[in-house]
Amino acid sequence: MASDRIWRNRDGKIVILDSSAVMMLFEFSIGLEDELTRLLGAHHIVVPKPILQELAILSEKGDGARNVKARASIKLIEKYDSIDVKGKTGDDAVFTLAKQKSGIVVTNDRELRRRLKEQSLSVIFLRAKKQLVIE
Repeated sequence: MASDRIWRNRDGKIVILDSSAVMMLFEFSIGLEDELTRLLGAHHIVVPKPILQELAILSEKGDGARNVKARASIKLIEKYDSIDVKGKTGDDAVFTLAKQKSGIVVTNDRELRRRLKEQSLSVIFLRAKKQLVIE
């Protein structure tokens, strides 16, 4: 199975990005990989394909600044593995993948954070517009 190659021989924890996490990197100039290393040590970043689709829509239909951030976000996350995950929305796909792989989700979406915490899944979010924290 193709997805087995992604998960095999990977060091560290699985970190799943949602669209709000990727966009915040451009709003607040956060060094994602440095911050994740500080919090977790070894890690492997993945992005569910529905998140890529959300960003593509934002890049085409968003207002000026949001449009630019979405395009930059797409370029940034091209270096990470994108994973096929079923879900009605990007948040559903992130939630499903986090449950399947016991992954740690990076998000600033309050509703998604609440859903993840209800399932005792770890969440990383931006605090004080300058650093990532884990709960």
